[in-house]
Amino acid sequence: MDLDAVMGVVDTAVTSPWFYLALFAVAAVDAFFPVVPSESMVITAGVYAASGRPDLVLVVVVAALGAFAGDHVSFLVGRRSGGRLVRGLRPGTRRFAAFGWARRTMAERGGLILVVARYVPGGRTAVTLTMGAVGFRLRSFSLFAAVAAVSWGLYGALLGYVGGVAFEHDPVKGVVVGIGLALSVTAVVEGVRFVRRRGRAGAGSPPPEGGGAERVERAGRVGQLPGV
Repeated sequence: MDLDAVMGVVDTAVTSPWFYLALFAVAAVDAFFPVVPSESMVITAGVYAASGRPDLVLVVVVAALGAFAGDHVSFLVGRRSGGRLVRGLRPGTRRFAAFGWARRTMAERGGLILVVARYVPGGRTAVTLTMGAVGFRLRSFSLFAAVAAVSWGLYGALLGYVGGVAFEHDPVKGVVVGIGLALSVTAVVEGVRFVRRRGRAGAGSPPPEGGGAERVERAGRVGQLPGV
């Protein structure tokens, strides 16, 4: 199949009314099964939205709703497994200390971590699972998940839209440019995270193994983070 035929298939798929349902499903599944290319799909939709179909606003809304729903699936899976995890931890062990450190970290800046992680493939799943497992309050999670999902939907759709406007008669280049920009942003985020990890390792600041073990254990029984 030549490129023109492939683009014809893509054009037919993206401009179909069923595309919105497919976009929602892919964005949702990618949140807890991160092998589905939801970001590429949103960017491609944005490229084609530059010519009028699909509708750019609907692309953002549907992608955000799918991401929001998928994040909650991952969170609830983590919540269900968290109780078993806490019961299996013994005070004084490294795993118990690490769990307490994760709990405190999520209590202090879990919302920011969730928003940033939405732009890191695979990272979003790890964060939402962890937030569920450590008992992060659902109402707070939903608020930050909504911010993350809407910003992510806007980001991907507008990246594609800019590429679609710049390459109005060559959507392939628009898709390539949009995905290339997205990969560049991901690389920058990963680079910053790597530098920060190296800095913390050099400063010798591993997760604490002691302090507050009883408080963590009590919070684990309640299933809710203190102060969240």
